[in-house]
Amino acid sequence: MNIIVFNRQQGRARQFDLRSPLVMFVSLTVLVVVLGGVFAAGSFLGAHWAEAEPGRQLDRWSAELVRQRQDLESARRLLQQKVDALAMRVGQMNAHVIRLDALGKRITDMAGIKKGEFDFENPPPIGGLDVSASNGGQPASVPLLTDMLDRLSSQLSDRERQLGALENLVQTRTLRHEVFPQGRPVQAGFISSFYGTRVDPFTGYTAFHPGVDFAGEAGAEVVAVATGVVTWAGEHLGYGNLVEITHGNGYVTRYGHNSKVLVKAGETVQKGQVLALVGSTGHSTGPHVHFEVLRDGSPVDPMAFINENAAPPLAARH
Repeated sequence: MNIIVFNRQQGRARQFDLRSPLVMFVSLTVLVVVLGGVFAAGSFLGAHWAEAEPGRQLDRWSAELVRQRQDLESARRLLQQKVDALAMRVGQMNAHVIRLDALGKRITDMAGIKKGEFDFENPPPIGGLDVSASNGGQPASVPLLTDMLDRLSSQLSDRERQLGALENLVQTRTLRHEVFPQGRPVQAGFISSFYGTRVDPFTGYTAFHPGVDFAGEAGAEVVAVATGVVTWAGEHLGYGNLVEITHGNGYVTRYGHNSKVLVKAGETVQKGQVLALVGSTGHSTGPHVHFEVLRDGSPVDPMAFINENAAPPLAARH
């Protein structure tokens, strides 16, 4: 292979044979020089880059570390907020449970339920199938716990309303039972005169007797047969020393001929409380208690109320 070179100044052409030893030597020399220059330039640039790159890499790592710390702090704050929210919910539910326990104890006492039948001091025994992770169960998570707390809180609020309504019902029934005249006004003694028409012991004429007389020992205790408010406490024509109690639902009871009255008008008395002492004051032939029951202002037969197992009539339950 030949290369022809023209010289414009001299107007001559030269021809070089690439296969000649001289041309090949010159070509190799030029190639070695060029490659050596490229290698030297690469070495220089590589050494300069090696000196600058560690600094930039360290800066990038530092920036990444700062970002990760910020992300970690943000995640920690978010987790703490969720934990605080769960702790608040648990505290609210614990307050619900305390109120329910107290309410349950009150209802148990009011209803006369046997001790131990409902135990509000300890959690109720429970059981069930194994629901571990190996048996198809799922581990707890914050969203799952939140949903469970929401449902449980709703159930607790509903139970509290139901128990509150039940307490009101029990209180109402208890109050009706307490204010309903029931039982004997004296602990001992016998009935010496019944309700209805009889011969008056002073005149010998027939007369209506509006109550029942209990003969007893002078000075014996006279007790209230129901809870109520004293509306008369003192001397009354024919009754001698009289105690009158208004119980509500139209019921009034009277206890006459007492030797001494132990209560005052306007005082609230409880069922079984001592009101007076047996005597023979007023229209009386001897120590006894005149026991009288009025319903809506009219006397009724007290025998219907002396039985301690008697229940309030339907009209009195409303």
